[in-house]
Amino acid sequence: MDARTIKLDAGLVVHRAHPLNAETSVPALMGGVVMPNGRFYIRNHFQIPNLNAADYRLVVGGLVRRKLSLSLRDLMQMPSQTLFATLECAGNGRTEFDPPIPGEKWAFGAVSTAEWTGVPLKAVLDHAGIESSAREVLFRGADRGTVEGSSGTIRFERSLRLDEAGGSGAILAYVMNGEPLPIHHGFPLRLIVPSWYAVASVKWLTDIELIGQPFAGHFQTKKYCYEWQRGSEDAREPVTRMQVRALITEPNQGSEIERGDIAIRGVAWSGIAPIERVEVNTGGAWHQANLIGQPSRQAWQRWELVTRINAPGPAMLRARATDSAGRVQPEHAEWNRLGYGNNSIQEVAIRVGLSQRPISGQPKPSDLVSTLVTGARRRRRCLLLAQSGHANHSQQCPLLGVKRTSTDRYEMSTSDPMQTSTEPRTSSLPWLC
Repeated sequence: MDARTIKLDAGLVVHRAHPLNAETSVPALMGGVVMPNGRFYIRNHFQIPNLNAADYRLVVGGLVRRKLSLSLRDLMQMPSQTLFATLECAGNGRTEFDPPIPGEKWAFGAVSTAEWTGVPLKAVLDHAGIESSAREVLFRGADRGTVEGSSGTIRFERSLRLDEAGGSGAILAYVMNGEPLPIHHGFPLRLIVPSWYAVASVKWLTDIELIGQPFAGHFQTKKYCYEWQRGSEDAREPVTRMQVRALITEPNQGSEIERGDIAIRGVAWSGIAPIERVEVNTGGAWHQANLIGQPSRQAWQRWELVTRINAPGPAMLRARATDSAGRVQPEHAEWNRLGYGNNSIQEVAIRVGLSQRPISGQPKPSDLVSTLVTGARRRRRCLLLAQSGHANHSQQCPLLGVKRTSTDRYEMSTSDPMQTSTEPRTSSLPWLC
């Protein structure tokens, strides 16, 4: 299966069709808490396998007391968990390294956040019973193909140490944003390992094997490792948790804006700890942005800064993030041979025009009337949609503060939309308004 048989959203930038690899355009990263399934970036190493849900089995074996063969129905009947998690390809930002590095030419959009529902990995492992000699958990996908240095085909495989698997909060997901897992995102079952680079979140999961020694497969030891030249010696370290990083999503690269007030918005994330601070530079000092929503180590943090730029001409916008563990996004990430983990500070070049925006807090009368009329119309539209049960979604409406529950009732919501829930919701779609 490839790009010809999958309907792709206009917000995706396709790098390759065989296998299908596409990133989310930076403007498409704006919006709600989650990225719609159609705009969620896609990373594949091999062709997409075509699995049948009715015949599907997850086999759990190796160093376990009870071998398991679980159907999709079996898994869906187990207690489930719902969480928000950001996935980022370890190669995101590879094009910004200098000198250039071979590999998929990711810019900034190989990152997205979704609401995932599935069975906690720990529950499945506990059900199988782990032998005392087990050291790692090996995850095997149905996708297969050839790689450099191999004479035959191999499967996509990755492992986690037992302590990593048990403490990661990983789930075996079968729902993405309230819908059955799309085929290009791992249908019918995908491992989701929050806070880790997405290579750990194996798609089309068919086998879990408990093993007694470190796994040395291709995607574990030959790829997805940082490789540096340190003096006369080579240094090597596996790719694990996501680096701290902020991205500017608005304004866009190359935008022309009026001088005066400007809103700068974006997202930030870290796999080590929640985001504590985002700072923005428009050409002078760093200014602290406002964080939107509750901090989370598992999902990105939205932020914004409203500031003024009075000087016309070219300007450079930059943003840097700091997490609560004290990790600060670097000016330039260290170059490594395979091009992973580039969290260098992003630069967004804009041009400031000669005309001037109104001073903040003093809008033109015509703008004020237009805003009031537009807001009233949108609020009335949202209220009618909420009352009629239109548009099956569970995201909070920014104008009404209502959300649709799994029983098709609308209720006022004051809860944190990033909070993990043990009750799966039937759907989770983009903002209604």
